[in-house]
Amino acid sequence: MCGMNFSDMTASAGARILETGHRLLLTVTGGRFPKRLLGMQTLELHTVGRKSGQRRSTMLTAPIFSADRIVVVASKGGHSEDPDWFKNLAANPEVEVTVGDVTTAWAARRASAAEKAELWPELVKANPGYDGYQQRTDRDIPVVILTPR
Repeated sequence: MCGMNFSDMTASAGARILETGHRLLLTVTGGRFPKRLLGMQTLELHTVGRKSGQRRSTMLTAPIFSADRIVVVASKGGHSEDPDWFKNLAANPEVEVTVGDVTTAWAARRASAAEKAELWPELVKANPGYDGYQQRTDRDIPVVILTPR
């Protein structure tokens, strides 16, 4: 974390705490809780590491979730850099998503500027924190659209 500004350190720590807490709750409850967080569907996104080639897994919430489309936000709490899971899916868009005990194959892509503009009000309605994250960073927070493959 050397060289990181305070805002990035706070965002990184918050993301780690949420990820660890979510995994701990799933382990303790045998995967029964939490199925939703802040009203959003929880899921585990599996990507292929862009450098390692190894499978990587990240716990996320999906403000938009249906059988034919999942939308996630690569906010990283307003950090100045994109999250690793986003960098991984940008390099290899073939991903898997686990919800409960079911894992399915999806194709991931970054929403275009027009798509993001259309989706953003719905995303912020689901989680008002996204607006604050976008205001906190100079980077354009990616919105990711997943479709079944």
